[in-house]
Amino acid sequence: MSVLALVDCNNFFVSCERVFRPELEGRPVIVMSGNDGCVISRSEEAKALGIPMGAPIFEVRPTIVEHGVVCISANHELYVDFSRRVGEVLARHSPEIENYSIDESFLTFPDGTDAGPLARRLRAEVMRWTGLPVSVGLAPSKTLAKLAADKAKKLGGALSLLDAGERDLLLRVTPSGQVWGIGRRLAERLSSYGIRSALDLAGTPDPLARKILGIGGLKLVWELRGLPCLPLAEVPPPRQS
Repeated sequence: MSVLALVDCNNFFVSCERVFRPELEGRPVIVMSGNDGCVISRSEEAKALGIPMGAPIFEVRPTIVEHGVVCISANHELYVDFSRRVGEVLARHSPEIENYSIDESFLTFPDGTDAGPLARRLRAEVMRWTGLPVSVGLAPSKTLAKLAADKAKKLGGALSLLDAGERDLLLRVTPSGQVWGIGRRLAERLSSYGIRSALDLAGTPDPLARKILGIGGLKLVWELRGLPCLPLAEVPPPRQS
């Protein structure tokens, strides 16, 4: 069975800016939308201050002033160039790549690949050639790889959900609303059926899953069980944010 990986650039726009301004390391930084109207990228330090993604600048201005948050206008040409460079590094390791967004790419590793060490080498190579930190999630399905990459950001940068036992441990402590394609409204509906964790969702009988979520949601349930249903060209709609 081939291994799916999701490579996610951490705090992408902020990280791109820090490549050319290393003095920003360790400082709270936000990148603003084209008209400087809202927050579109945050450093970990800015997140720790409680600055939400998408927040209007005027609403977080007091926090910006109080904590000396560095505010940068978006430079989309720069970010597209960095995205291309990351893609060139990934292409050295996989013949199949789906650029899901400007800062996320799915790829496959061939059968028999020792995926864990390869993921760590891949992270190091992206950093060496682009200066950008990335997180890598490994799993048998895209939905699980997305979840693994999200969790990897706080767990050393790479996380594998290839082992069923490790997978169940993580799903047990993951709210259903954090599953790719679920979101708040569907999570509330699932909760009314007693389905609160990702593990609950994975264990939902197929007829009930289809009744609540439709055929697309049923595929997500299968994916949570480790059964790949979404080829690299097919993705569920992103959660609203």
